Amino acid sequence: MSKVLLCSADELTPGSLKKVQNEVVGDLCVYNLDGEYYATLDMCTHATASLAEGFIEDDLITCPVHWGQFNIKTGEAVAFPCEKHLRTFKIVVENGEVFADLESPSPEAVEANIES
Repeated sequence: MSKVLLCSADELTPGSLKKVQNEVVGDLCVYNLDGEYYATLDMCTHATASLAEGFIEDDLITCPVHWGQFNIKTGEAVAFPCEKHLRTFKIVVENGEVFADLESPSPEAVEANIES
């Protein structure tokens, strides 16, 4: 497992998100949805835009540029113009810290986003 620290568990309140720089896979976005943590690539698959600058509604992240949406848990592109799924990462919480496993997709990931 190749895990990277994203944040402390108490750093993100429910409904919030944060961009985390990563040189291995590209910048990540970590989300707190009702006390559960999720991580995706930060870059929208439609255009050059940071999802960390977007907003969360239920379990969706809305891109701040063209208003496309992704399901945070699965990475599925659910609103046009986004059509390519978003890469997700398995989360591990240990000793109050939130990590992303860069080698594993989230358990809820849609099959199409498992590719690197």
